[in-house]
This record gives sequence, C-alpha cells and structure tokens, in this order.
Amino acid sequence: MLKLSREIRFALHESSQPTPPNSANSFAAEPALLDIAAFLTLSATLSGRIDRATGMLINIKIVDKILRQHALPALRDGYLREPPHPAPALLDNLFKNLRQKFLPHALDSLTLHLSPYLSLTIQEPHMIQLSLKFEFSAAHRLHSPTLSDAENQELFGRCNNRNGHGHNYELEVTLAGPPDATGRLFPIHQLQRIVNDTILDRFDHKHLNIDCEEFRTLNPTVENIAAVIFQKLKPAIEGGGGGVPAKLHRIKLWETPKTVAEYSV
Repeated sequence: MLKLSREIRFALHESSQPTPPNSANSFAAEPALLDIAAFLTLSATLSGRIDRATGMLINIKIVDKILRQHALPALRDGYLREPPHPAPALLDNLFKNLRQKFLPHALDSLTLHLSPYLSLTIQEPHMIQLSLKFEFSAAHRLHSPTLSDAENQELFGRCNNRNGHGHNYELEVTLAGPPDATGRLFPIHQLQRIVNDTILDRFDHKHLNIDCEEFRTLNPTVENIAAVIFQKLKPAIEGGGGGVPAKLHRIKLWETPKTVAEYSV
C-alpha cells in the first residue's frame, strides 16, 4: 500500500475568482495573494497501489483539478459568507464530498493549514484533528544516576555537561473529536490558555533538572519531556467539562529541527 500527498496553495479574498479549469498549481498561490487576505494550503493524502503502466498511484494533475474545482469554491464561499462558516465543519463536508470524487482511489485524509502554526486534519467523517504549535526555551542536563560518570559521558556526550545546555523547543498539540453544534472543535483561546498555564509557564526559561519537580529524578530527554507534557495536558484539556467532545490526540515535541518525539495513547 502506498500513500501520496498533494498540496495546493491559494488565497481567499473578495476579488478572488474561481480557478480556471487549466490553471497551474502555482508554487506561490492560485488565486494569488492580494493585499491582506487569507493564505491557505490544502493537502490531500490518497492511498492505493502503483499502476504498473504509469508508475503512479494517481496523476497529480487529477488531484489538482479535483481540489481546485470542488474544494476551493466551497472554502471560498464558506470563508466569505457572513458570518464565516466554521473551518472544521467546512472540512468535514469537504471530506465527505471529495471521497466520492477521488474514486476508485481512497482519500485517506485532508489537511487544511490555516496558518504555519494552526491546522485541521480529517481522516474520517465527523472526526477532526486540530493542531496548534507553541514554543518554549529551557535548559537541561542528560544524566542517569544508575550509570557512572564515565558511562554518562560516553552515552550523552556534550549533553552531559554538568552545567546543562539549552534548546528552543517547538510543541505541537493535537486534539481530536467531532465538531460541536456550532461546527467547531475546541475554542482556540481556551487551548492557548491551557497550554500556557499548564506547560509554558511551568517549563519556559527553566533549568528542567533544577527548577522543575517533574525532572528532579526523571532524565529530561526529549522522549520523557514529551510524555510529561502529554500527561499534564490530558486532564487539563479533557476535564474542563462544558460538553466539549475533543480529546488530546497526541503531542509532538521538537528538541531541534532534526529531533522530534511524539507521544500519544
């Protein structure tokens, strides 16, 4: 089984016109971004088997055509209406519609990036994933008390520096659930407040080994930090009541652009 993802980029503004049938999938955007407007990307992931004759799962020109002819008008109409249609509900309707358009290929998921830090993903009807990114800076020392000093130095190298070292961590929090009666999944301002209060205020600009009780005895590897963040966020997000059906789906923590840990249950 093979998966193929294709992304289109587009701007939504009052003067944007429906995309011509033979329009190219522009690197910048089509319709182009004019003045101050919404700039979005929509990615479709399909699965199946490689066609022996063409060597392709599906011709990407077909993917572009379907997304531009069917997804863009729906997103534009939903965005420009007054009041705007909630993005999770829009994506849910799009997914159900596009699954039929891509047959006999299987549409695995759609991802709508509302900004570089906020995205919505759908993999099955009425089940949206909302991802929001945060960042914090912290110092730590990687050291295991069960190992000798020489073994720690051999295992962790410079990360075993006695005085510690720092990272600019990037945190992505993903919730999952059905849109509520308003067509939304979870209030963004509420999620920001929870992450700020529960994680960022606790760990930002701290020496994790020294300042944070969670890591007094627990080695603050990126794996352990990710697990601790998930365990602290889960009750804070899911225990608020109010009839919000969203659950914490996973967290991803980048220690560097080359090293990322993901934690879920």
